[in-house]
Order: sequence, then C-alpha cells, then structure tokens
Amino acid sequence: MASVQAGFWLVALLVVLAVAFDFMNGFHDAANSIATVVSTGVLRPQTAIVFAAFFNVLAILIFHLNVAATIGKGIVQSGAVDHHVVFGALVGAIAWNLVTWWYGIPSSSSHALIGGIVGAVLAKSGAGSLIGAGIWKTVIFIVLSPLLGFLLASLLMVLVANLFRRSSPLRVDNLFRRLQLVSAGLYSLGHGGNDAQKTIGIIWMLLIATGYSAANDAVPPAWTIWACYLSMGLGTMLGGWRIVKTMGQKITKLKPVGGFCAETGGALTLFLATALGVPVSTTHTITGAIVGVGSVRRASAVRWGVAGNIVWAWIFTIPAAGFVAGIFYVASLWLFP
Repeated sequence: MASVQAGFWLVALLVVLAVAFDFMNGFHDAANSIATVVSTGVLRPQTAIVFAAFFNVLAILIFHLNVAATIGKGIVQSGAVDHHVVFGALVGAIAWNLVTWWYGIPSSSSHALIGGIVGAVLAKSGAGSLIGAGIWKTVIFIVLSPLLGFLLASLLMVLVANLFRRSSPLRVDNLFRRLQLVSAGLYSLGHGGNDAQKTIGIIWMLLIATGYSAANDAVPPAWTIWACYLSMGLGTMLGGWRIVKTMGQKITKLKPVGGFCAETGGALTLFLATALGVPVSTTHTITGAIVGVGSVRRASAVRWGVAGNIVWAWIFTIPAAGFVAGIFYVASLWLFP
C-alpha cells in the first residue's frame, strides 16, 4: 500500500510540474500573442494580456485534441516512458525557458518540451524508442511554420495595399485599428489551441505510463484539459514583458494594418498546424509573419540581425533542452529510485 501511495504522490508532483511548465509557457509566450497589438497602440498592455488570456482559454471549446495526441502517443513508444523520462523532459524544457526568458530571447517553449522529451528518452533507451513520424513532422514544421507565417502575412499585406491604395492613410489606420482586435483574438485563439495541448499531451503520456489512463483512451481525463488551458491563461495574464519589445518593435516597426496582416497570417498557420496535430512554435510563426509584413514594405524595414539572433535561439532550443533533460533523467534515477 505504501508503494502505491508513493507512486501516486510522485505522479501528482509531476503533474504539478507539468502545469507549472504550462503556466510558464503562457507567461513566456504572452508576448507572442500581444506584441503586435500593443506595439501598434491598438490596446494597452494591461488590456491586451486579459484579451489574449480570454481567447487562450476559449480555445478549449473549439479545437480537437490532435496536438495532445501527437505529444502523448506520437513522439515516443509508450513502453519507453516512465516518471524519470517525464521529470527529465519537464526540467529540461523549464530550464531552457528560464534562460531564454531572462535574456529576452523569444525561443520556443514547444520545441523546448519536444527537445526535453527526446533528450530524456535518448538517455534512457536510445533513438529506437522514438517514433520517427512524429519527430519528423515536428522538425519539418520548425521550418515550415515561420515560412507559412511569412508567406500568408506577405500576401495579406500585398492584398490590403492593393484594395486600399486609393484610401487615405487616416481611414486605413482607423479601419485596421478595429480589425486588429479581430486578428489579435484569432491569433490568441490559435496560440491557446496549439500550446495548451502540448502540456496536456505530456501529462497524458505520464498517466498512460503509470497506469492512470489507458493507452487506447480517445482523450485524456477532462481535468487535465481544464488545468492546462486555465494555467496557460493565467500565465498569459502575468505576461512576459521582456520579450514584448523584441517581438513588437525590434524586428520591424508596425502599424495597425501590418499588425492585422501579421496576426491573421500567424493565426491561419496555427489553425492549420493544430488541425494536423503538429506542435508548432507560436514564436516561430509570429516572427515569420512580422518579418513578412516588414519585407513587403522594404527589405531594410526588417532588422535582420535581430531576426537572425532569434533563429539561432530556435536552432539551439531542441538540443539544449534535450541535453539538460538527459542530465536530469539521470538525476531522477537517484532522486526517485
């Protein structure tokens, strides 16, 4: 009986750690949801974070749990997962998030989690326990999601420029200040729909591995879904102010029309990825979209050095989080024998 109790409390501790990661994910990625709408002056920061948090949580009613299924069942063979793997994965992801948040680098919480899972599994049983299809789908979208954001936002910017070429700048600005509320809401909806499901997925993975959920269950327990969406909304409300300035102004200067195009292009990319069950980075997506908007105006409008630094952070995220996760997987064997 004592060992059962110990197992339960260890699982509970890991669930709390996962929910804390989800909160941090919302906190870390809050800037992605609100940077454009704040930088264009359409909403004040305090209003924008409440606005974004509301749509983050509203996503629970709209999106199927395709991304959660990919994380929970499509990355690692179920027999290779145990509480040591989950502990290492979460600590690896959280450590990388803290480093990038501290330095104001808009890295990917999503890929930090993927890197953490991969690193912990490699430390335990090697590459044979990974599911290639799920890994490659995620890796391909590391490149594809910012490119889609770039392409869609650029096309929207060109379309809008042609539609309103005879309108006065003041009329265009006033119209898109209102329309940007729609685009910001859509982007926050997509952000919540994709990102909250990643933590649902790792909790689901843990519950399956420890026998608290069956591998053939179509969905995880309802409490995991609500806990993750609400914790992400709360994290968004507290916000990651260090990153807002980088996303909103350092890459390119935005006006409401540009903010609308960037958010709409990013939202469409997130909706597509979530429908396909691909855990993508909201940071990658919105950065690509913002660069796309800036490049339509003129190439010099984009501060390519800042964008380049962000890309380097993307490249290092998975291996860095994986390395830390491998270390903490080994530490977990000693901490939780």
